[in-house]
Amino acid sequence: MRVGEEVRHVLSGLFTRHEFRDPDLADIEVTVTEVRMSLDLKHATAFVTRLGRTDIEQSLPALRRAAPYFRAQLAHAMRLRVAPDVSFQADTALEYAMHINELLRAPDVAKDLGA
Repeated sequence: MRVGEEVRHVLSGLFTRHEFRDPDLADIEVTVTEVRMSLDLKHATAFVTRLGRTDIEQSLPALRRAAPYFRAQLAHAMRLRVAPDVSFQADTALEYAMHINELLRAPDVAKDLGA
């Protein structure tokens, strides 16, 4: 969806600039991998990760505290009737894909696959 991609772009820019008052977010490197919008465009779910690290769960409370800041920034950056409420979720797709890859490379599975 086009609006979700625009929200992702704005959020990514905010994480690049590190303009947060919350000390828990001051030095954090966050990647926004996807944003899913509700049909009425009032809610945005941002899937976030820390590339090369698996500790994004520890940062979620700080991100949730900063949600009003992100909403205000989206309101300034985008031309929408209503700025969406932003919620954050850990993106586990990469970890899941790596787990499936490990399973497929297991000797038992490789034998069954004929590899």
